[in-house]
Amino acid sequence: MLLSEQAYQKIDRELAKFPADQRQSAIMASLAIAQEEKGWLATDIIEDVANYIGVPPIAVQEVATFYNMFDVKPVGKNKIAVCTNLPCALRDGERAGDYLKRKLGVDYRETTADGQFTLVEGECMGACGDSPVLIVNNKHMCVRMTEEKLDALVATLKAQGESA
Repeated sequence: MLLSEQAYQKIDRELAKFPADQRQSAIMASLAIAQEEKGWLATDIIEDVANYIGVPPIAVQEVATFYNMFDVKPVGKNKIAVCTNLPCALRDGERAGDYLKRKLGVDYRETTADGQFTLVEGECMGACGDSPVLIVNNKHMCVRMTEEKLDALVATLKAQGESA
């Protein structure tokens, strides 16, 4: 067992939502629980989740590698996903991404040397009219991100990292 007892209890609650012959329906929720605890989804974690919910490891691996909210490689403490799909790209999404690349000193799919930030391109976040849009740590959506707002976000995340 590679996760905490609390994590397995949460997975059990997800499994209870589905018929016994539909355990694969809990894969996404189970991966989210594991990633929340471990920070990313190493191969042994993916296999552990598969074994625990009773599905083939490849079924869990396929989900983990298909959805960009799952990280199968280590990421920084804060993952910033910038929407670069066409509507956002046309409304300063690329500019916001380029600004963050310069500010953080990394390219997409890279992590800062201090381990604080990973910058990634995100898929459509459903808020095209509020571009540039980004999501922090798969949970917090930020909209209309000017350079000033990006500076404030990075400063806030850095301060939270230093106080942790």
